Amino acid sequence: MPDRLLLRLLPDGSLSWLTQDAAGRALSAANAGTPPAQALARSAHIVALVPAEEVLLLGAPAVSQQRSQLAKALPYAIEERLAGPVEDLHFALPAQITGDTIGVAVVARATLRGWIDLLAAQGIQPDTIVPETLALPVVEGGATLLVEGDRALLRSDAQHASACDVANLPAWLAAIATAPLEVFDFRTAPALALTEHVTRYHERQRDTLAFLAAHLPSQTALNLLQGEFAPRHRQLPARRLWRIAAMFAGAAILLGGVQAIADWARNSAESRRLETAMREVLHQSFPRLDNVAGDPQQLMQSELARLRGNGDDAGVLRMLREVAPVLGSSTRVAVKGIEYHNATLELSLRAPDVETLDLVRERLGGLAGLKAEVTSASASDKSDGAIEGRVRVTAVKS
Repeated sequence: MPDRLLLRLLPDGSLSWLTQDAAGRALSAANAGTPPAQALARSAHIVALVPAEEVLLLGAPAVSQQRSQLAKALPYAIEERLAGPVEDLHFALPAQITGDTIGVAVVARATLRGWIDLLAAQGIQPDTIVPETLALPVVEGGATLLVEGDRALLRSDAQHASACDVANLPAWLAAIATAPLEVFDFRTAPALALTEHVTRYHERQRDTLAFLAAHLPSQTALNLLQGEFAPRHRQLPARRLWRIAAMFAGAAILLGGVQAIADWARNSAESRRLETAMREVLHQSFPRLDNVAGDPQQLMQSELARLRGNGDDAGVLRMLREVAPVLGSSTRVAVKGIEYHNATLELSLRAPDVETLDLVRERLGGLAGLKAEVTSASASDKSDGAIEGRVRVTAVKS
């Protein structure tokens, strides 16, 4: 368990306290008075033991396994065993409802409120308030009796405990017919002459609070601070942390949105830049597509596919492969230009005379799948008598 601060509030309103480490060991003897602020701040859990005379501990039938329903029905199920009106009393139930019988703690609402206010006035806000008798050890088949000053505390089993003054102790023990007793006497006076069966008697014990601390479980069976009296102060740091976490989460979402918008703007700018660059490449490669709408990449791919003949045998590459040997076989004919469109190859040629130009046409037309014709012939601008002509080569479907 975490470090625990244990307080004991005596019937006269005085306080004593000690701290326990994570293993439950007391770190010092009991200290009288209010614990210092450092001890309060260091403690992960604060437990206050209150006078057993003011708290009735008893077993009650579990009339329902639903805690909310049981809290409403239980006060009236045990009403005949109570000394005051149900409306004036506060009922504490165990955290877990198991079995047919449960332990119940009953205290006057005004008394519990008085304890809470008394501790708050000294800067103490406990997490748990339990009657001191719940810190007595439970003995299998027996009972534990603690004697201190003029008070006696008895715990007969896990669900039943009571208190009385020492003067009436013998008669009280005889009346309630307790099981064999183990007595812890914290007085300096001689041992009590108890007629009831006593298995062990521990005289002149020291430090009652240390004894109670050693036997108080890390998780008490009952806590008077429940319902309208449930402590809320320990929830405040957690709520504050949740609020801070929510603020950070909101800031992260906001920053994420800003980052997404910035990425979108950056990507949009990059996309526009790339599109502009592709338009420039398209213009340089295929000026005639400047006024054609569409994606530049798709337009370029379409034009390249067209130039490749879309994989058809009448494509420009196939035609060039066919006509190249003819054009290269003669040094008398020079190629001045080549154009390709609509599966037609336009050749601009320079020949020494019309007969040579016509011979080239015949040889081109003799190629399989091609037809050739001279579309123009004229004298060269130079005074060498040469002829400049154009030969159109067209693919012929077989």
